[in-house]
Amino acid sequence: MAAAGPPGDTVEPMDDKEILAHIDDLIKTEHELRAKLAAGQITTDEEHRQLAAAETALDQCWDLLRQRRARREFGEDPAGAQVRPVSEVEGYRQ
Repeated sequence: MAAAGPPGDTVEPMDDKEILAHIDDLIKTEHELRAKLAAGQITTDEEHRQLAAAETALDQCWDLLRQRRARREFGEDPAGAQVRPVSEVEGYRQ
């Protein structure tokens, strides 16, 4: 995979299939964290910390995928899409 972007990025540049696979992995991670909490394998604080990291990465993945699709729709190279900083994409509504 390509090198990560600026500091604070949690997602590396990738193509659409890789982005979708990463999204699936992050969703599985969310489910696993909730199951671990229910089984008493992790604390609530640990679950919240790890969930926040997964949700941040999900925001960046969805944003990157949207950028790639928009660039393709308008005849631009999807590879020109950039992973945006966490501060810019966090809290986007799906």
